[in-house]
Amino acid sequence: MPERNSNLSLISIYEIGKLLSSSLDLRKSLNEVLNLLASYMRMRRGMVSLVGEGGALEPVAAAGMTPEQMKTCCPRLAEGVAGRVLSTGMPIVIPDLSQEPLFDDRLAWGEAVDGEAVSFIGVPIKTTDKAFGVLSTTRVWDVAGGNTVNYESDVRLLTMVANLIGQTVRLHEAVASDRERLLMEKHRLQKAAQGERQTGPVTLDTVVGVSRRMRDVYAEIHQIAPSRSTVLLRGESGTGKELVARAIHHLSPRKDGPFVKVNCAALSETLLESELFGHEKGAFTGAMQERKGRFEMASGGTLFLDEIGEISGAFQAKLLRVLQEGEFERVGGNRTLKVDVRLVAATNRNLEEMVTRGDFRADLYYRINVVPVFLPPLRERREDIPLLTEYFLERFNKENGRQVALAPEAMKVLFNCNFPGNVRELENCVNRIVTMSRGAVVRPADLPCQKTQCLSAALWKHQREAPPPTVEFEPPPPPPPAASGGAGDYVPPDDGLPGTPRDRLLRAMEKAGWVQAKAARLLGLTPRQIGYALKKYEIEVKRM
Repeated sequence: MPERNSNLSLISIYEIGKLLSSSLDLRKSLNEVLNLLASYMRMRRGMVSLVGEGGALEPVAAAGMTPEQMKTCCPRLAEGVAGRVLSTGMPIVIPDLSQEPLFDDRLAWGEAVDGEAVSFIGVPIKTTDKAFGVLSTTRVWDVAGGNTVNYESDVRLLTMVANLIGQTVRLHEAVASDRERLLMEKHRLQKAAQGERQTGPVTLDTVVGVSRRMRDVYAEIHQIAPSRSTVLLRGESGTGKELVARAIHHLSPRKDGPFVKVNCAALSETLLESELFGHEKGAFTGAMQERKGRFEMASGGTLFLDEIGEISGAFQAKLLRVLQEGEFERVGGNRTLKVDVRLVAATNRNLEEMVTRGDFRADLYYRINVVPVFLPPLRERREDIPLLTEYFLERFNKENGRQVALAPEAMKVLFNCNFPGNVRELENCVNRIVTMSRGAVVRPADLPCQKTQCLSAALWKHQREAPPPTVEFEPPPPPPPAASGGAGDYVPPDDGLPGTPRDRLLRAMEKAGWVQAKAARLLGLTPRQIGYALKKYEIEVKRM
């Protein structure tokens, strides 16, 4: 029998640990824990109470009780037996509620029937010496035959459960605090970035682009760089996350320190641990000498972790400790090392969805997602395509001693490409075109996509989304000051029907029911461009 009870306790602790780590909804998790205890312990009633802002015990979860019973019995518990558990930090056992005159919640906690005794057990919830909650339970014993009951195993099990609950509550409080701090930091940076945009366009020497979307990114980078905050770069593959990470480093007070990068997706968990933390001599086969890890190498500078969404769950816990404490041990070592590193991470994964599925730790998510920067895909900043193309073309010519140019018609073809691979795909396309070009000027007929020989198209042919609408290409003008409307820079694309640009714009607005966003999609423009064009041609928007 003792062995059976021991196995049952181990199973229940294991299941409770899984429940507490499976959801960010604390009340839901605690209710599930109480329901599980009711099954394993034949518990009749159960309640988890935590100290609220006013200092009094407040019910958070309950099993075997109605909401009305929770409201009526919790205040009396706080003043009575549960209050003593909270103040002393010690468990309290009442073998038979019917024999306890100080316990006035017998109706709420369950009346005994013939041959039964209802016992009460209350244990403190704490992570240090001071309790901040109480786990209260009742269960029924058959005492008709004069059997004696040993409560030690129940108290021991409930104490372990209360410790798990205490750790979970503190973790949720830390996550909520990090989230609040993140939102405040985001709000502050948005206000500061808005102020930067009002003073004029901001650029970066290392990043090419004059579109409004990129100027917004530049303003955020200039605001973020001087701080010590962790930055998470979000965006599709090929949008230039490493270039932005380098720009943040070079604009920061750490610019004279090292910039160290690691591609987390390129290494297995074991290799990644050794790569980041280093290893001692003899730590594993082939470790012939001591080796510093990337965290040590980046001390005083910036560590860039690319594809951080690819790391395993086990390694996430190890990384979290370094980010929280700033210390770690090398593989095979027991000496604790401290480092001063600013972290810039990047991912093209949906981390929020991964957290929901349990593939990414919520506490690590809040630790790295302090200041998120979203990099737009190339299809959302098409006005940068000609600039990027000229940049890659000039670099190719310089490296290969060539003098190749693109005809305006060829540039127009590139301007209308979707480029799912973003800037990286555009660079690959330009290099391939110029390499295969036999003349000094690349014409549309020279482009692989015009001869159904585009290699990238084979990669995206199964993509479900429709190709983007063709828009009129015009060489981009210099970026206007942010305060100006820029209304003269946007001309509605030719829709194939006669008339002036104003006529084309009117036709699109009428077809869209005077909804600017819908008209923008019809013309392949952005809502902002539609607004500028309406101002330019002095078209009054009709209210339908």
